[in-house]
Amino acid sequence: MNMAEIFKTTLRRLPDIGKYALVLLTITFIAFLFPDAVRFGYQYDLGSVWSYTDLYAPFDFPIRKSQAELEKETARLQSEVAPCYVLAPQVGRQQKGVFEEAFRKQLEAYRNDEQFGDVVRNPRKYLDFGTGILDRLYSQGIVALEAEHESGGSNLVLNIVKGNTTQRYTIQKLLTVDKAQSTITDSLPYSRLVNAEFLLPILPDAVIPNLFYDDSLTQRFRAEQMTGLAAYGGMVMKNDLIIGEGQVVTEEIYQKLESFEEAYTHEIRGGRSIWMVLLGYLMLTALIVGIFVVYLQVYAKPIFNKFSWFVFILMWLLGYSYLVYAIEQTEVISLYIIPFCIAPIVTKILYSDRLAIFTHLVVVLIATFLSSMGYEFALLQLLAGVVAVMSNPDGRDWSRLFRSLGFVYLTYSLGYLGIAFVERGTLVADDRYFFGWIFLNVFLAMLAYPMVPLLERIFGFTSSVSLLEMSDLNRPLLQELALKAPGTLQHSLQVAHLAESAAQAIGADTLLVKVGALYHDVGKTANPEFFIENQTDRNPHDNGDYLESAKIIIRHVSEGVQMAKKANIPEVITSFIQTHHGTTRVEYFFRLYTKDHKEGESMESEFRYPGPKPTTREQSIVMLADSLEASSKSLKNPSGKDIDDLVDRIVSGKISNGQFEESQLSFEELEICKKVFQARLKSIHHIRLEYPGEQPD
Repeated sequence: MNMAEIFKTTLRRLPDIGKYALVLLTITFIAFLFPDAVRFGYQYDLGSVWSYTDLYAPFDFPIRKSQAELEKETARLQSEVAPCYVLAPQVGRQQKGVFEEAFRKQLEAYRNDEQFGDVVRNPRKYLDFGTGILDRLYSQGIVALEAEHESGGSNLVLNIVKGNTTQRYTIQKLLTVDKAQSTITDSLPYSRLVNAEFLLPILPDAVIPNLFYDDSLTQRFRAEQMTGLAAYGGMVMKNDLIIGEGQVVTEEIYQKLESFEEAYTHEIRGGRSIWMVLLGYLMLTALIVGIFVVYLQVYAKPIFNKFSWFVFILMWLLGYSYLVYAIEQTEVISLYIIPFCIAPIVTKILYSDRLAIFTHLVVVLIATFLSSMGYEFALLQLLAGVVAVMSNPDGRDWSRLFRSLGFVYLTYSLGYLGIAFVERGTLVADDRYFFGWIFLNVFLAMLAYPMVPLLERIFGFTSSVSLLEMSDLNRPLLQELALKAPGTLQHSLQVAHLAESAAQAIGADTLLVKVGALYHDVGKTANPEFFIENQTDRNPHDNGDYLESAKIIIRHVSEGVQMAKKANIPEVITSFIQTHHGTTRVEYFFRLYTKDHKEGESMESEFRYPGPKPTTREQSIVMLADSLEASSKSLKNPSGKDIDDLVDRIVSGKISNGQFEESQLSFEELEICKKVFQARLKSIHHIRLEYPGEQPD
């Protein structure tokens, strides 16, 4: 093989190389989102029954106190830390100055008053007495109690900070302003001063607090006290039984299990490389994604073969994986808010039920590994996704959307209640938050519907929304057909009616069949007069060139495909144009040609449509409806038996001609379609049912 051939081969294989590279990137990306810690091998909850074998401690580990115990001890320690009041020495000095100034002013005012003659003669003695009392009071401290401490009672203890020393006092042993003033008033009569009443108006007024509450110092004291709080209480020794099989997980056992999980994770992480953990997650991710890719390759070949559709499917794995990872990093949002049902709803609308279910299964498996949730999370998400698909959401019908989401919410609720009753036998207060999260989940799932038209345009799908738009007879291609080949349009409408009825009877896609039938003959607009339904008086085939006539008839398929591509008609509709005649012969002109030409049999391929043959049930139904509608017009006043024979003959001819060899239509479904076609054609031709013994009118 030369270089040019190698280059061409490589170019042809680029899409496949790109797909496998994308798979590898997906696996690597998801694997790196996994936590770097080993995963504990047991699932448990308070009040649940231990379904594993007896669990013995493989090593010694301390028992962590419960949150309730820690909170109780914290409250006790904090209550033992007395509030801190700090002495402000400058207040005493300031108030002595205030007293001395007031003393001088009052002495000046009463200097000539004989009533206070002893004060006038000995002012220093009175001044020293007053400042001495203030010194004693301020050195002891006069407290300004905070409102929250006033209600603490007389036994409330305070930390009094004086310089570098801290002493504890009860409130009843501390001076308040009222107590200090009473002390002054009570001590003056026993002062041995002749005119002690001289100080009474001015000395108590000099008293203000000098002990003030210090919140930052109080908090620091409390923080220092908390450092002594022990997080663990008790030990489990190696080979001790932690919990036995069938035993109920009590609060005490729950704390042991939590402590064991913490110690186990620490022990294993300390002895194993983080790269081994990553390798384990990489292997699990590769296994899940690998099986998914094989499923696509075997059971969803169109998805696997078309690169944009393949990207669409892997997009769900990447998107949900990162979403789970991001929410796991927060502590305020529950994983139950993630609308996992969007993926199966959108995938069902754009492709199929089976792919929707399988995609949802893979997404939930990966999300469960990424999350800290247990089997309950996976169970609820799987149930909700299955119900979302089974409720048959439709991109055209909002009422179906709300019904589907209602079923999803009901599934979440009943599933959660069932798990709660099995594990705990009752509901707890925190359960109400779950119902709030799943309500938001279901509300966000409504995004599936506006996403459908966006995603189908990005990735090249054709949804029921687009099909409904294309069924509008005002679309340019159908308008052109109505103007240039009105007979063909009427034929197409009749074919659509027949095909839609048959599709509904066997559960095929009725909307797809209808639209495919409307567009299957658009190629006839190129030469409308060559087709009998558009002819009036002149028949252009009368010139006798049967080979050329056959080519013109056959060409309406290729011309229809070109017109559809030019009008951006989706490939799924274009396939109806290509397959509605399969590889059958233009029988009428072939027989006329062989009458006049001995070599006619050798020219047989010139009279065959290029195909391909129908592969889907919908394409097969349109092929039959097209042939039956055209053939039934040749019947003059047909009876019911004539219609039945016609349908049997046309269907048998298609089968014997090998037109259904590649079709997904089963023989059982074909029989159902035959009965529907017979009934509809009889209705079109207004044939009455014949009853035994009835005489004709």
